[in-house]
Amino acid sequence: MRIAQFFHENRISLGLIREPDLIPVYFDGDMIDLISRGGVSGLREGSPIPLDQVRLAPPVSGPSKIIALGLNYKDHADESKGKIPDVPLVFAKFPNSIIGPNDLIAWDCSVTGKVDYEAELAVVVGREIRNCSEEEATEAVFGYTCANDVSARDLQFSDGQWVRGKSLDTFCPVGPWIVTPDEIPDPHALRIRCWLNGELMQDSHTGFMIFKVPQIIGFLSRHFTLHPGDLILTGTPHGVGAFRSPSVYMKDRDEVVVEIEGIGRLVNTCRAR
Repeated sequence: MRIAQFFHENRISLGLIREPDLIPVYFDGDMIDLISRGGVSGLREGSPIPLDQVRLAPPVSGPSKIIALGLNYKDHADESKGKIPDVPLVFAKFPNSIIGPNDLIAWDCSVTGKVDYEAELAVVVGREIRNCSEEEATEAVFGYTCANDVSARDLQFSDGQWVRGKSLDTFCPVGPWIVTPDEIPDPHALRIRCWLNGELMQDSHTGFMIFKVPQIIGFLSRHFTLHPGDLILTGTPHGVGAFRSPSVYMKDRDEVVVEIEGIGRLVNTCRAR
């Protein structure tokens, strides 16, 4: 099942994706409310709307947490000359960074001049969970979506910790929708790619993750409670701009696309001011 948030009459509504259409569902709440009630079962459906006539919203808005992993692909650790971590390397992105498909990634050039892309598989947590086993972790997944862990490298590398460089407004595009686990029985069997202005920059496979999804959720849940709608970004593979020779950073009017097999394409345009 594919579930989206979309804008309708100046508010966020929910719909099922059955391409080429979106099917609205009648529900008084947003995605996190829907996840908390256990999903769309039993909800009345509306009339189909062609997807090209819909403005999609971020599939989750206002999560309690956005948790991200660094260096979770060996090839990315190698290109950055980083040490492969013994346990998941965890940092946070703030909820103000979330945007949806076709929204602008925007930044002030007086704040950062080195803005990078990172294609990532994002996990959407389906229920409150604390100190869980890996089996329980798998059962706690509501679904998966695409994410772009946009990074201000100059801020990230100068600070010595990553939160500021990862949390600028608009620096967490997610979407285009959530795909539930019945359609993705193995999240480690997906091709993941990123294009910048039509040029393929990242081309890898989620099977190359160092820490797999159940390990990640189990590890996180031993340290803090996870809540419905929390987002977990599982790391990026090789090919990011900062470690190319020469480095490649995003610029005003650039288009960046993240595509994950079985999920879809997340497209955003850059606006540097």
